[in-house]
Amino acid sequence: MLRLLCLLIALVAMPLRAEEVVLGLSQDKVAITATFDGSEILVFGAVKRESPIPTDAPLEVVITVSGPSHPVTVRRKERKFGIWINTDTVEVDSAPTFYAVATSAPFEQALSSVEDQRHRVSIPRAIRSVGAPMNIDDAQSFSEAIIRIRKNQGLYQLLENAVQVDQQTLFRTSIKMPANLAEGDYPARIFLTRGGKVVSQFETIIDVDKVGLERWLYDLSRQKPLIYGLMSLAIAIVAGWGASAAFRLLRQG
Repeated sequence: MLRLLCLLIALVAMPLRAEEVVLGLSQDKVAITATFDGSEILVFGAVKRESPIPTDAPLEVVITVSGPSHPVTVRRKERKFGIWINTDTVEVDSAPTFYAVATSAPFEQALSSVEDQRHRVSIPRAIRSVGAPMNIDDAQSFSEAIIRIRKNQGLYQLLENAVQVDQQTLFRTSIKMPANLAEGDYPARIFLTRGGKVVSQFETIIDVDKVGLERWLYDLSRQKPLIYGLMSLAIAIVAGWGASAAFRLLRQG
């Protein structure tokens, strides 16, 4: 009885959230097939309120979609004696294979640096690099190299002013996911902000998996590598023989 009373007191003491996210996705599964050339996810939703719309600052929406994170080894090359060689190496602890950030306003206006640090929203904050060898002074440049390379590959995206907000209640955006996706769970996070501060957040999961022939080959290579290797060798021999036969026929003709 005492525990129940304490729980009721705690619930009464908790402030009601003035604004909450009600989210929707055009699809919560992405299938990677042999002909997969990318996908586009439509993220849309509404804001549920228990009180009138606040007038102190406009509502902004920040949406992130993140792929599985893995350690990354980054090497710096320098030209010495006419050849390129590896000079420095840094092990970045964790970097998402895909990361997209969409905002309804310029990023710095939609989210303060303090809130960015707390929730790890921006692309640099999504990459975790705890330490580097003592002989490397510019360890941050290695993380910046990952960002630059993956931006060029379409894997890292900063989409400012890409979220449309109607009447401070409805919001929507679309995020393009390239063909070179890694499979796994892709958390999608939605932040409601006012004055750069997070007032509500919501998270869901997008499932990205290989299917069909892609899934069968992937499972075979992991579960029965010997059979997979022999099959690959046989295909290579048949392809080589076929190309040689075709070449001989062309020469005879």
